[in-house]
Amino acid sequence: MSPGADPTGQPIRPLRADARRNRELLSAAAREIFTERGTDAPLDDIARRAGVGNATMYRHFPTRSDLIVAVYADEVAQLCADGERLAEELPAGEALFRWLREFIAHVSVKRELAKAIADDRGDSRSTLFGQWHAAMHATAATLLDKAHQAQAVRADLTVTDLLTLANGLAQTGAGPVQTERLLRLVREGTEQMAPAAVARPPLPAVPY
Repeated sequence: MSPGADPTGQPIRPLRADARRNRELLSAAAREIFTERGTDAPLDDIARRAGVGNATMYRHFPTRSDLIVAVYADEVAQLCADGERLAEELPAGEALFRWLREFIAHVSVKRELAKAIADDRGDSRSTLFGQWHAAMHATAATLLDKAHQAQAVRADLTVTDLLTLANGLAQTGAGPVQTERLLRLVREGTEQMAPAAVARPPLPAVPY
C-alpha cells in the first residue's frame, strides 16, 4: 500500500499535519484498546484515549469497520517495514528467520483483528486481504532471496514453503517456548547443511 493510498489502495489527498497527527493518534489508541478489550470496545473510549473528540474520530473513521481496517493495515505496514530494517541490520539468514518470528506472532496475535474486518463493501474484504498478503509475500520473498544469495538456506526452499510452515506454526496456538522450538526445527531443516563438526545449541525444553 503506497503512502498516497487508503487501505483499499485508492488515492487519497494528503492530510494537513494536525489531521495526520489526529489520525495517527486514533489508530494507535484503537490498536491498544482492541488488544486489551477486543474489537467491540466502545469507540468513545478510543477517541478519549487518543485525546480527540468523537466528531474528529468519525471524520477520519466513519464506521468501526473503517477503523479496524486502518489498524490492521498499519500492522501489516509495520511488519513489512520491519523486514526491510532487519535486511539492513542483520546477516541474511538471521534477518529471514527473525522476520519469520515476527510474522508468526502477527498471524497468531492479530487473527481476531483480521476476522473482525467486515465484508460490507462488496468484495472489498477479499481485495484488502489480497493486497496485504501480497505485501507480506513480497517482504518474505526479498528476505529469502538475500538468504539464497548468502547460501544461508537450501537452494530449493521457496517463499511458499516458508510462509506455509510459518502459518502452520501460528495456527497451533503453542506458547512462546514451544513456538521457538518449532521455529528452530524449521530453520535447521531449511539451512544449508552444516559441517558435522559444528554443534548446534540444544532446543529449548518444553514441559509436557
